[in-house]
Amino acid sequence: MKLRVRPNGTHGLVHHVTPASAGWTYVGFDLQRLGVGKRAGAQTGDREVCLVFVSGKGKVVIDGKDFGELGTRLSPFDGPPAAVYVPAKSRWAVTATTALDLAVCSSPGGGPYEARVIDVPAQITRGKGSNTRYVTNILPETDAANSLLVVEVITPNGNTSSYPPHKHDEDNLPHESLLEESYYHRLNPPQGFALQRVYTDDRSLDEAVPVEDGDVVLVPRGYHPVATVHGYDSYYLNVMAGPKRIWKFHNAPEHEWLMKA
Repeated sequence: MKLRVRPNGTHGLVHHVTPASAGWTYVGFDLQRLGVGKRAGAQTGDREVCLVFVSGKGKVVIDGKDFGELGTRLSPFDGPPAAVYVPAKSRWAVTATTALDLAVCSSPGGGPYEARVIDVPAQITRGKGSNTRYVTNILPETDAANSLLVVEVITPNGNTSSYPPHKHDEDNLPHESLLEESYYHRLNPPQGFALQRVYTDDRSLDEAVPVEDGDVVLVPRGYHPVATVHGYDSYYLNVMAGPKRIWKFHNAPEHEWLMKA
């Protein structure tokens, strides 16, 4: 399958990943790139949505309720994100008040959830040495939602992340959960690149994906580490969903020793 999805243009709806286009069941991802005064919006239908202000600011209205102007950063590398949860059977709209990159993360909805501005927790440091990265759990399993999980990660140049290699492609709790995952990548400076490998134990899937600024990488199954190169920091926004809203991963056994090094 095609794992790397390139942006479609530079304005408006530049990414539109659906379960049908990805060949899977749960995860959807859109990226709206809006100029000042431009508007994006939709009816959620039977899906729930997390709106992430990747960069820029905008005014948010959900089912006629004004949630005000949100967004605190002009670059995904500059401070915490703003985010909004939108439940199923709702209508949302965002009008850009600056240049705005708006991620629309979605998965099957349901349950007694209400629209809310997400209280995004502080960034945490994960790993050490050249495996250090900085994680913001925008919509973790401890927050109210039906199936959606959203997280963003900044990886300094020359470091690895989503590493040691891990997977979450088996519905085998409490040992491992089945979660599809998309990665929306950005680079700083933007002319840079990174590398992501997606592979399974039996190598029936084994692809090394070159990543440039604005690309999406699909992870239907298998391990999926990311490596940055000297001079270029990496940002990615992960969207995950599956039959159970639990993130339980399995490390590649041959690399497990790295957890103790």
